[in-house]
Amino acid sequence: MSKDDDQRSQTPPIRALPVGYRQGVISAITVLLGFSLLFLRYWSFEAPGEWSPAAIVSTILLAIAILLEFVALWRSLQLEDDEPSEYRKTLRWFLASIVVLLISIFFAALIASHAV
Repeated sequence: MSKDDDQRSQTPPIRALPVGYRQGVISAITVLLGFSLLFLRYWSFEAPGEWSPAAIVSTILLAIAILLEFVALWRSLQLEDDEPSEYRKTLRWFLASIVVLLISIFFAALIASHAV
């Protein structure tokens, strides 16, 4: 047995993601991105009423969430995302976008409930 064979037997095999994981997260990101863009369109251009500081904060948070979703989508389309450690980072970006989006929608709901 040579040194190369010995080293190969000691290094653990690289684990790949199970089939369908990347496709699933890409689908989830694009669905959420589509919702976010439609909500931005409604909230920014079609909703009646005056702009308030709270509405501006909500819109800025929504724009940040959309940017985070684009980053997560870009990361999920990279070849490196097949590695579990990179995939986990992508999921963290996606989770951050979801949290920011939920905060934005919460503010928008508060503003809408006070306007009625």
